[in-house]
Amino acid sequence: MKIHALIEKAYSVLDGAELSKPDALALAENIHGSDLPDLLSLANKVREKYAPGMYCCSILNAKSGACPQNCKFCAQSAHHNTNIETYPQLDTEEVLQAAQRAYDSGVRSFGYVTSGYGYLEPDDEFNRILGALDAMRIRFPDMQLCVSIGILSRKTAQLLSEHHTGRYNMNLQTSPKRYGELIADSHTIEEKIQTIKYLQEFGVKICCGGIIGLGENFEDRIDMALAIRDLDIEGIPLNVLLPIPGTPLENTPPIAAADVAKTFALFRLINPSRQIKFAAGRETVMKDFQALLMLSGANSLMTGGYLTTRGRSVDEDKKFIAELNKFNSTR
Repeated sequence: MKIHALIEKAYSVLDGAELSKPDALALAENIHGSDLPDLLSLANKVREKYAPGMYCCSILNAKSGACPQNCKFCAQSAHHNTNIETYPQLDTEEVLQAAQRAYDSGVRSFGYVTSGYGYLEPDDEFNRILGALDAMRIRFPDMQLCVSIGILSRKTAQLLSEHHTGRYNMNLQTSPKRYGELIADSHTIEEKIQTIKYLQEFGVKICCGGIIGLGENFEDRIDMALAIRDLDIEGIPLNVLLPIPGTPLENTPPIAAADVAKTFALFRLINPSRQIKFAAGRETVMKDFQALLMLSGANSLMTGGYLTTRGRSVDEDKKFIAELNKFNSTR
């Protein structure tokens, strides 16, 4: 199929059609060079129609390092020597102080994140998380509370839903069929998917995305996008791999900016109405090209830093969003 015919067929997404896997693969394999801006433009049009606006969120690393899981990309795994700062669970007052800083900067979506496998039973540490969520809800009644604390049981999922968890982050990270190869074998993708379903049972919205640049191919990325579509989630954070020294992926070559942009565009065409968030790698890997990503279908960003790496300040990102909005303003 000729290039213009591929793009023309993809325009059916604007009219509500679903992009199939064969069509997504055809776009990935055939759209290059000077044809790529046409695909990016279409993705931005789909975003404007089905997911307008730009949003930002902030997260707190509430328990750092010493994680027993062997995720290949992660600085917090106890299996890797990455020399990051490690510390036990923060107390509620420290959490409230971090939430206050985010709130004062204008952020209204705040994530509580811990390292570790997760919580199948409500132990003391889990109950302290519930207490911190209760305290944040009292202090910040209009802030969306997000949680990312690993794999859950039905019981712990229900408790989180009863303690003000508006959204939960559980990333697939890559194609489900390659999870054990590319990410970790100390837990399974099925455990993650079951956690998502437990939370959805109790009305918790899900943020579910992944990482690109692990050594996967475009079919793997498309499979991840389709798996996320099947799970009917709300938000999709996409990270560009930061090859952290001490991890098994430390020597992974960087992914091309054009391939990152193409990936974001395909995720938007596959998930037209979802919030697609540009997270890690925005400033450090994409650098001068980060605005291109925000005009390739993304409509959300993580601001103020990540779990073990620094990001841009909230004020810088406010200005960034204001400038992006000028490109998308109605004339």
